[in-house]
Amino acid sequence: MATLSDDKRNEVLLAVADAIAANKQRILAANAIDLAQMDPKNPLYDRLQLTDKRLDDIASDMRNVSRLPSPLGRILKESTLPNGLRLKRVSVPFGVIGMIYEARPNVTFDVFSLCFKSGNACVLKGGKDADSSNREEVALIHEVLAQHGIPTDIVALLPATHEATAEMLNAVGYIDVCIPRGGRQLIDFVRDNAKVPVIETGAGVVSAYFDEFGDIEKGRRIIDNAKTRRVSVCNALDCLIIHRSRLAELDVLLEPVIKKGVKILQGDYGVEFMDYKMSIKVVDSIDEALDHIATYDSGHSECIITENEANALKFQLMVDAACVYVNAPTSFTDGAQFGLGAEIGISTQKLGPRGPMGLEEITTYKWLIEGNGQVRN
Repeated sequence: MATLSDDKRNEVLLAVADAIAANKQRILAANAIDLAQMDPKNPLYDRLQLTDKRLDDIASDMRNVSRLPSPLGRILKESTLPNGLRLKRVSVPFGVIGMIYEARPNVTFDVFSLCFKSGNACVLKGGKDADSSNREEVALIHEVLAQHGIPTDIVALLPATHEATAEMLNAVGYIDVCIPRGGRQLIDFVRDNAKVPVIETGAGVVSAYFDEFGDIEKGRRIIDNAKTRRVSVCNALDCLIIHRSRLAELDVLLEPVIKKGVKILQGDYGVEFMDYKMSIKVVDSIDEALDHIATYDSGHSECIITENEANALKFQLMVDAACVYVNAPTSFTDGAQFGLGAEIGISTQKLGPRGPMGLEEITTYKWLIEGNGQVRN
């Protein structure tokens, strides 16, 4: 991987994108096998489903990744010491990235494109719900790699078993970092059992605060888009926090989501619904809203709807989340939307990457030191 030029990487990515477009029916047939084993009423069904349009979007994202500047070899810092040693801090790949994910067959292509562009090999562990889809996708990637004379081992798909997960989490010396992408239960399990380093991503308990100074029309659009664009994804809205002074307008605010079948609950806080459900919390101040977010939410994405600049700034400063929005829906928390081409996940931790993880976030650095025979006293 280290010896491949960026031009060669881009050539392969474009070839895989073309292969996706040319082999849609093959991928969709494998996806149909997975879909047949899941109840269409299950909210996760939408996340599992591939369509002609979604495959076009996946191929488009891969082409976008190929056009991005290489994240490798960037000089992040350089200096010359008084003794003449020349120091450079240069961006390099992590090495081998292990990815554990659930019923999301699009992740297979996203992870490959980002890892390949950034010089990383990847070991994939998908969920059993998407196993047929994942296997067909990896087979397609392997075919393109072989055609370009690149070892197919740089992309490996493990069996969809608990034993394979355990092997990955204990693969010290083989996997440099493991990234779980899924619900809280998966992320907690990986963090609690891994012997390899872990970057936490995925779990999204997300709130929007409709302030006493919120614009009702903006609020309707933002809440509707954040909740119903895709209810099964991690940036979907779970709780609407509303200032007590605006309760008279609650019916107007919720009308769009009610029409789409969203069930409104009270008291179910701290829950990532991934369904047509949303909780309501009534507060008397922005401070109470901030306390609620700090108590129940996961540090993924939060939103305030307000025309008050002081409240907007306070919300931005005080909310401890990877992505904080003012008058815009949390549905924008997405690597492609952020101009990163695609994402390997949304990191909710504080050590290392945070928010959508694109190319730069899956690189590290090393120091290059050049001397001329100097020795240390």
